[in-house]
Parts: sequence; structure tokens; C-alpha cells
Amino acid sequence: MKSSEEIMEILEAYDLTGGLRAAAQLAGCDHKTVAHYVALRDAGASLDQRVRRPMAIDPFLDKVEEWVDRSNGHIRADVVHDKLAAMGFTGSDRSTRRAVSRAKRAWRAGNRRVFRPWIPEPGLWLQFDWGEGPRIAGRRTLVFCAWLAWSRFRVVLPVWDRTLPSLLACLDTTLRTIGGAPTYALTDNEKTVTVEHIARVPVRHPDIVAAGRHYGMTIRTCVPADPQSKGGTEASVRIAKADLVPTEANLLEQYATFDDLQKACAAFCEQVNARVHRATGRPPVDMLADERDRLHMLPEQPVTVAFGQTRRVCWDSTISVGGVRYSVPHQHVDERVWARWSGDELVVTVVDADGPREIARHQRGQRGRPQIRDEHYPPDHPSRRAVPGTRTPRAGNPAEAAFLAIGDGAASWLIEAAAAGTGRVRFKMAEAVALAKLHGIAAVDQALGTAALAGRFADTDLAAILAHQQAGPACAPVRVTERHSLQPGTASWAHFGAPTPACER
Repeated sequence: MKSSEEIMEILEAYDLTGGLRAAAQLAGCDHKTVAHYVALRDAGASLDQRVRRPMAIDPFLDKVEEWVDRSNGHIRADVVHDKLAAMGFTGSDRSTRRAVSRAKRAWRAGNRRVFRPWIPEPGLWLQFDWGEGPRIAGRRTLVFCAWLAWSRFRVVLPVWDRTLPSLLACLDTTLRTIGGAPTYALTDNEKTVTVEHIARVPVRHPDIVAAGRHYGMTIRTCVPADPQSKGGTEASVRIAKADLVPTEANLLEQYATFDDLQKACAAFCEQVNARVHRATGRPPVDMLADERDRLHMLPEQPVTVAFGQTRRVCWDSTISVGGVRYSVPHQHVDERVWARWSGDELVVTVVDADGPREIARHQRGQRGRPQIRDEHYPPDHPSRRAVPGTRTPRAGNPAEAAFLAIGDGAASWLIEAAAAGTGRVRFKMAEAVALAKLHGIAAVDQALGTAALAGRFADTDLAAILAHQQAGPACAPVRVTERHSLQPGTASWAHFGAPTPACER
């Protein structure tokens, strides 16, 4: 391959002499080389263009591209070479590696994942993850790293383990450090947060759901095996480990006690939050002061996992749950009622002489936004309802496909049951499939939709709802008009004492 200077010398020699051999003698090359570059110039082609010669692997290129496409670009070149050798290919493995490399490069160009810059909003997202910490007296430690997406404010806390109590304690400390709770908290799919995945829908741990409600914060998880969906926290973990974990590269000293590690983490947070961030051009501690106005207020006490709590109805016909006020019918003022969570709904029941019965149902509210229903008061009161977003279920095995094939009611039931942290979800799905074979798909789909709306996910709820729907109303509804009256008349007394007709004796 000639350089650009050599090519220009060859062409100048040809323009001067007008002959191939004479130009070749002046340029110091073969006359065929002069003819090659002159022909390229006359054809208007690039002088750097090389003519591809036929290769032994050309008849097998279609098969190589097929294998690369079927393996999503993961097949190795040595595996391809062994397959081609069995098919009669006699070329070298070097030719195979080049062909596989070109095929993979073309496949990735057509299947490249497209990213869009994420523009965070203040007070919306908090991300947290775990990292491996240093060993203290031979015992393993972990670092909890939290990161506010908008202000880039970091919180790093050392812990001994990553159990659920430790996670809730770190979340409480983090929220009180930043001075409020954001709307969402994004993390990885650990067993303390997500029990399992069913049809790509994460089933939340009941205790973490209760903690989210306590702080007015929704816990979300990233897509499994997809670190790009929480890259901010991944970077925070990497930076914290580089500055806190002693290695041969950073020359940090070992920590003698756990208290020394806590002080080192506090000093690290002060350092990274006080310096100017390269993305925002401002220190995170200054941006946090602006973001606090968009954060939710925190409860005075840390989270406590409790369900079925009793509440006394106040004079304004409301009860307080998690710092949020919910209305109940005004006939129950100064009475004691029971409040429990069913998914994202608060169910209020009362126990009287007729037994327990539901008197109110509300969507989950936030601090400063009481949930008031107009029908609970004689005057009119405004109210709002919030509908959370969910993922679309997608079957991953035959059992999930059979359940989702029932209809939209089955998909709604799965989403609501997963968000409520319901136990034995797969068993209840199999029970619904069995009931669909007995009572029909349409009836079971309607019952599942009703159960999702009512927040009833117990073992016998589906069968009870199905039996109630099949029984139907006891009689046809009667609409009262002006021609009918409930006032008893005296027409039945007109024949009192008259002789009985012979036909009725």
C-alpha cells in the first residue's frame, strides 16, 4: 500500500512523461502500479481504495452471519472455525476470526442499544446500592451508598450486614440526612426489596412496601441484569470504595474499629458534597438546599411495620394513618375503627352488632394532601384519586402464560397483588387457572378484576367473589314510580265477612 506522497509522485511522473514505463522509472516502481493509480484517477475513485480479492471463506459468509445473528453476537470465532471446518472450509483460523469480527461489528451496528440522556427533576429520585467495605478485625463490612439524582448529594453509611433491619435503618438515616423523602427510591432486585419476579413484574417485600408508605416514598427496582438503569448509584459505590476501602493502589490505612470507619465515611461525604460537581457546576450541598423544598416531610418516628391498626374517628370525621388524614362517614364520629393497607388502598372497617363491615376505602395519600370523600359529609368536599403506573406482565413460563391468557382481569390482579406484597402468588395463579376450567374463563376473569379493584388477595377471596357473581341478585330491581305507593290501603277489607264462593270451598 503506497502512501499519499508516493501516489502523488507517481501521478506527477505520468503527467510529465505520458508513458507508463517512463513514469515507473522516475517514480521507482513497477509500470503496473502506475497503470493502477492512473486508472483509479481517471475513474474518479478514491486512490486509497483497495480491490478486495476473492477469499476461501467467501462461500461461507452467509452461514457465519446466520450464526452471529442467532447467538445475538455472542458466538466465539473458534467455535465458528470448528463448524466451518466440518463443512469443508480449508482456510486458516485467522481468516475465520476476521470474518466473525466483521459480522459481529455489522450485527452490533444494527442492534445497538440507544440511550437518551436522563434529565432528573428535583425531589423525585433517590438511588441506593451496596458496596463491599473494608474488613475490621477480620470481619466483613458493607457500605450503603445513596445518591440524589438531581443535586448529586451522596450519603455513605457503613454497616455490618445487608439485612432488612439494616436497610430500613440506613434509609431512615439517609432521609433524615437529606432532610426529606423523595417521590421514588430506585435500587437493585435484592430479596429484602423484591421477593421474586413473575412475568417480569417484581413482587415487593411486604415490609419494604410498609416502609415506603411510612415515608410517603415509592420503592422501585431496576430491570434485572441491567446496571445502566441505575448508573448513578453504581458510580457512587465505585467512588466510595476507591476512597474508603484500603487497597494496594490507594495506600489507605486499615481501620482499627467500626467507629473509625464511620468517621471516614462522614469525612468522605463532606468532601464530595462540598466540591463542585463536574456535571452541574455547583457543589451538591448547595443544590440540596434548593432540592429540600421539593422533598416530602418525614415522620417523627422511624418506620415500624404494623398492619391492622386501630384509630379513633376525630370530630372532623377523619382518621390519621402515616401522617395523612382519611375521611370516614360522619355517623362514626368518636368511634374506634380498624385501618389496614390492601395494596395501595386504605380499607377502613367497623365492628358493630352486625359484625365487621367496610365503611370506607381510600387510595394512598401523601402528607399535606388529605383524602376526603364527598359522600362522607353532608356538605360537598373536593377529593382526588391517584392511579400508580405499572409494568405490563409478560409470561416467562407455561404456568404464567396460562394465567395471563385468562384476560385483562388476570393481569390487573397480578399487578395489584405484586404491589401489595401478597404471599403465595403462584399458588393462587394456579388456583385461578383451575377455576377457569370449571366455571369458564369469562367468569374467572371478571372475578379477578373485581378482586384487583377491591384489594382482596387472600386464599379464599377469589372463590368467594366467583360464587357471589354466579349467584346474582336475589330478585329483579324494582323502580318506584308515582303510580305505586308503599302506604297500605283499605281495599283488602272490602270483602271482610262476605260469604265464601262455592268454587273456593
